[in-house]
Amino acid sequence: MKRVIIFAVLMSLSHSFVTVNLHKGRSIRERLAEDGLLNTFLKENHKKISNKYSRSLSASNEPLVNYMEAIYYGNISIGTPPQTFRVLFDTGSSDFWLPSVNCHSLACKNHQTFNPNKSSTFHNLGTKFSLNYESGSMDGFLAYDTLRVSDIVVTEQEFGLSTSEPGFAYYYSPFDGILGLAYPSISSSGSTPVFDNMCNRHLVPQDIFSFYLSRFPFAGPPAVLTFGGIDTTRFQGPIHWTPVTSETYWQIQLDSVKINGEVVACRDGCQAIIDTGTYAVTAPEDAISNIQRLSGFSLENSGLYVVNCGDLFKMPDLVITISGVDFILAPYAYTQPINGEMCMSALESDSLWTLGEVFLKEYYSIFDRSNNRVGLAKSVQLFNAK
Repeated sequence: MKRVIIFAVLMSLSHSFVTVNLHKGRSIRERLAEDGLLNTFLKENHKKISNKYSRSLSASNEPLVNYMEAIYYGNISIGTPPQTFRVLFDTGSSDFWLPSVNCHSLACKNHQTFNPNKSSTFHNLGTKFSLNYESGSMDGFLAYDTLRVSDIVVTEQEFGLSTSEPGFAYYYSPFDGILGLAYPSISSSGSTPVFDNMCNRHLVPQDIFSFYLSRFPFAGPPAVLTFGGIDTTRFQGPIHWTPVTSETYWQIQLDSVKINGEVVACRDGCQAIIDTGTYAVTAPEDAISNIQRLSGFSLENSGLYVVNCGDLFKMPDLVITISGVDFILAPYAYTQPINGEMCMSALESDSLWTLGEVFLKEYYSIFDRSNNRVGLAKSVQLFNAK
């Protein structure tokens, strides 16, 4: 099963990171419902433009906070009257969950918690659920309530409320919960994912969503998640499409990975996941070790692969080929400064190939459920890869 890696900053002065590993299970059921809000939504968003992939008033933009260039989260509200939370919008999972007032774990005490007694539209489904972590299981129960994401209102949205959360990792996270955007088949709770409800109830003009992840927190265009459209101001050049190979995660086929024109990994092709809930580019250990060595990193006693930041210009580009198109990660893109002198590798070993935020900061990503494909285009940043 998939491991999602989330780098959360513990102390900004020391640039320390914590890794959270989530194992996600498979779906056991789906629920569908209708809410009758289509006419109101279309009336309020009546303006149309000719390019069906351009941003319009019908698409809904969800601003994202760039937290230390490592985590991107946004605000949602749920309940009547609304209770506001910060969530990680995660293409690597399908469940939507929040901490509840019934949770007494340290992580819950440090975050906003949902109070069912304060919502007139809350309904407890009386069903327990659990998400399995390497440090233990997160336990809770299922419910439904009215969800608001940007200007989209989803009534009777199922979600999980945690009653216990393991370890200290979430204690330090800047977000309260996770809103999964992958396919229903990997929903551990069996709930219909949020975006599926948006599509099933015709709350978005197109069954697509797209991410722009900014490189710098306080400079350049801000990060944004667009539901139902594509923001053409956030990328340049053509969109390159590749098919989804498994309707579970947003999984695609990689052709190869090259350095200096030579294939160094994924020689016969390999499967990869496009994941906004993972910071690094991950791959099996033998592939990553080879890439680290050929890129010029040194292994420290701490287990980190590092290089002098002043030597980045000497390092090669990492070229990931997808559907015949080369996607380039320059050295500045696959490294992370850890102090004024040294940079660490943003490439990590895992059982799966994952293109996380390190890749997605360089490439605007489009997730098309109608055609089961992913689109990638060069992001507009203050500076870009070659």
